[in-house]
Amino acid sequence: MRPVWSGSISFGLINIPVKLVSAVQAHELDLDMLSKKDLAPIKYARIDSETGEEVPWKNIVKGFQYAKGKYVVVTDEDFKKASPEKSKSIAISQFAKEHEIDSIFYEKPYYLIPAKGAEKSYQLLLESLRKADAVGIAEFVLRNREHICAIKPYNDILLLQQMRYEQEIKQAPEVSLPQSEHISDKELELGVKLIQQLSEPFDAAAYKDTYITSLKKIIKAKAAGKKIHIAEPKEETAPNVKDLMEVLRRSLDRSKKIA
Repeated sequence: MRPVWSGSISFGLINIPVKLVSAVQAHELDLDMLSKKDLAPIKYARIDSETGEEVPWKNIVKGFQYAKGKYVVVTDEDFKKASPEKSKSIAISQFAKEHEIDSIFYEKPYYLIPAKGAEKSYQLLLESLRKADAVGIAEFVLRNREHICAIKPYNDILLLQQMRYEQEIKQAPEVSLPQSEHISDKELELGVKLIQQLSEPFDAAAYKDTYITSLKKIIKAKAAGKKIHIAEPKEETAPNVKDLMEVLRRSLDRSKKIA
């Protein structure tokens, strides 16, 4: 796996050279943009708004507009200067319990691989986190952007979970729940019973992304000139409040039969 970042983790006076590799991969079809008229591929050009000429990538720079029509160019060196101490390091600033971190803050996972000669100190951090049942919280720079992250054991490797900053989280919208539709104790009891009846240990391998497979079959059929018949999805409706108890009872009976 090709590393996306190289640097070091530090906690206390211990420094561990590491490489960062992505822990996930995209599972999607590579679709091209075509003209509807003649199915010709669409080309995208980088046009200079002043000259009308196409600009090659090597001549494109990033700029910040500080006044209307006025820009200052921002280089990779400028990004490094903004946070030089974090450009090549992941300094753990604190440790915390994982359950204290709301899952909404998690963004993308990466594997941390020890550099040659750093295996022992890497293992020390791995085993210490596991025994303390803790995660390390740190900040680091990846692709010219500063991130907060959580470092934790994952099987026999360290996992870096890139996180979102608090200011990136939108406030939850208000949901109006009329007091007239109060949930009775009996309804709540049946709801909890249904959850318990359908509870079992989570197995990630039991869930497969079938959408891409189905889409490939449709594309193959269209390429062969076959007609495709797709059943309309059933439109689900919310149960009538008066019938909620009956719906819960039927759900319990159905889950018993499935089990």
